[in-house]
Amino acid sequence: MLISLLLSGCASRPPLATVPSVDLNRYAGRWYEVAKYPNFFQRNCAGNTTAEYSARPDGSIGVVNESIGKNGKPMRVAGTATVVPGSGNAKLNVRFGGPISGAYWVIGLDEKNYSWAVVGHPSRQFLWILSREPKLPAATYQQILTLVAERGYDTARLEPTPQK
Repeated sequence: MLISLLLSGCASRPPLATVPSVDLNRYAGRWYEVAKYPNFFQRNCAGNTTAEYSARPDGSIGVVNESIGKNGKPMRVAGTATVVPGSGNAKLNVRFGGPISGAYWVIGLDEKNYSWAVVGHPSRQFLWILSREPKLPAATYQQILTLVAERGYDTARLEPTPQK
């Protein structure tokens, strides 16, 4: 009995589910970061964080992330995303210079209007809630929190992103 209890506590979470597909033309454009899991590469960001996605002629996606730094100065980083084949465009690999790329999985999306998106990492160590507007309606945000929890994320770790 004790062994089965211990083993059940070690059971791994199911793999992170993504949305079935993403229309990259509709996904392109400006997104505002509403909330995120704190992470090392955004440690100097103070707010007004946005991401801009654009289609490139070679089939990749241009990515430009901007924020106001803790020192009050604008910060900007540009990169490239490529689609993971067979993912319905819901799984991307993003590279911001250098040889290392990171998984960018769309795990939630307002499929009707593309007004919000949730992006995660298969390790569940990274999470971003994005919106086309600087703020989300409270009811929509609560709906997203439910989805995030269903995907195996701890919503208590989310940090709101200040936006003007």
